[in-house]
Amino acid sequence: MESRDRGWARTDSDTHRLRSHAKRRIAGSGTPEAPLSRWDVFNSVRTVMTFAVDPGASARWWGELLDVPVKTDVSDTGAVYAWVEIGGVEVGFHPVDDERNPRGGSPVVYWGVDDVDRARERLLAAGCEHHRGPLTVEPGRRIAQLRDPFGTIVGIEGP
Repeated sequence: MESRDRGWARTDSDTHRLRSHAKRRIAGSGTPEAPLSRWDVFNSVRTVMTFAVDPGASARWWGELLDVPVKTDVSDTGAVYAWVEIGGVEVGFHPVDDERNPRGGSPVVYWGVDDVDRARERLLAAGCEHHRGPLTVEPGRRIAQLRDPFGTIVGIEGP
C-alpha cells in the first residue's frame, strides 16, 4: 500500500487560474471581460470521493475487483482515507460522518463501459446488488446503477 499527504494545498496551475479570473474581474467595471467557459472552471475529473463505514475495506474490495493497488492515508486522529486509481481518476473512500457526509449522500459516479450488460453481470457476480436499470437514456446510451458491498452506489454507462 502506498500513502501520501492529503493536504489541500493549491497547485501552481490552480493559483494561476484563480489569479487570471480575479484579474478579469478587477479590470474595468468589475465584471469579467468575457463569460467564463467551463474550461476556465473545470479541467477534468481528478478525484471522486465516496463515504464508507470502513474506507479500507471498500478500497480493498474495489482494488481486488479491478486489479489495481490500494493506497491509504491515516490522519492524526486515526481516520483512514483509502483510494484506488482507475483510468486516471482517484476513487477515494472517506470515513462516513453522519452529520456532514453520510453514507449514500455522495454523488453517483458513472463509469464508461463497452457493454452495460456484461459489466453489470461482472459487478453482480463480484458482490454488488442491483439498484436501478439498465435504462436506455437515448439511442445507443444506457445506464445502470449497482450498490457495492459497502453501500456505495456506482453507475455504469455505455451501449
